[in-house]
Amino acid sequence: MSTEAGSLSEFDRSGAAALERSGTAARCGPEVVAPEGVEAQTCVMARGDTVWARVYYRNATGEELRSLLTLMGPGGRTVELHCAPAAHDEPDTCETPRVPSSGPPGSATAVAEFVGAGPVAEAPLLLRAGSERAPEARS
Repeated sequence: MSTEAGSLSEFDRSGAAALERSGTAARCGPEVVAPEGVEAQTCVMARGDTVWARVYYRNATGEELRSLLTLMGPGGRTVELHCAPAAHDEPDTCETPRVPSSGPPGSATAVAEFVGAGPVAEAPLLLRAGSERAPEARS
């Protein structure tokens, strides 16, 4: 993503100090941009024994999109949330409910998928953005 004014990087950094003060850890994937105009960065958030997924995004497509944010934990446990990114060019967030961590620290991952308008079976996948995997989970 660009580092122009209003970029997701700037949006994400604006809350970094508050996250640190609150004891919240974030493990984020790369910022991803689709040619159609949607940008996203997905993170796994953790505080104590609680985890959740958060996606920072910007929808500059001019259309309302559909998005699915998924938090995946050990043993096939998942939490999914449907987000509705409005058709505006302002950064926004969507996050899953907070759940008890069910594995070692850093064992959860998250992915956000953004699809275009139209019938669900025909809607094009515009962007998929995932969190970083925990260092011990990398192969």
